[in-house]
Amino acid sequence: MVGEIQRGWLVLLGIGVGDTKEDAAYLADRCVKLRGFSDADGKMNLSVQDVNGAILVVSQFTLYGDCQRGRRPSFDQASPPSLAKELYEYFCHQISAALVPLQTGVFQADMQVSLINDGPVTFYLERGGQT
Repeated sequence: MVGEIQRGWLVLLGIGVGDTKEDAAYLADRCVKLRGFSDADGKMNLSVQDVNGAILVVSQFTLYGDCQRGRRPSFDQASPPSLAKELYEYFCHQISAALVPLQTGVFQADMQVSLINDGPVTFYLERGGQT
């Protein structure tokens, strides 16, 4: 076991070609401040900070798998590992700097990840999009 949290966010972080530190900082801020936890009235009004939660970050290049052609996904839009690792670590640093408890997976490792999804609630975040 390398990382475990109770209440909080499991962030599957994909780093794509062209992503920057500014993108990583933006997304880290969104994860910290996103109001996705229910308040006493059942409305999503609370952030991970508000509920004294934590964030578990797992690198996930397969989010960039393009399955539109052929039978095998293409990962051409995934960032090269050296740059992806730098941005992954920067993203994690930004979470820690916001004083949110942080756990991580092992970059570029084959991991078994378990999740108990409360809701289920899942969000897809990216910079510059409507999401």
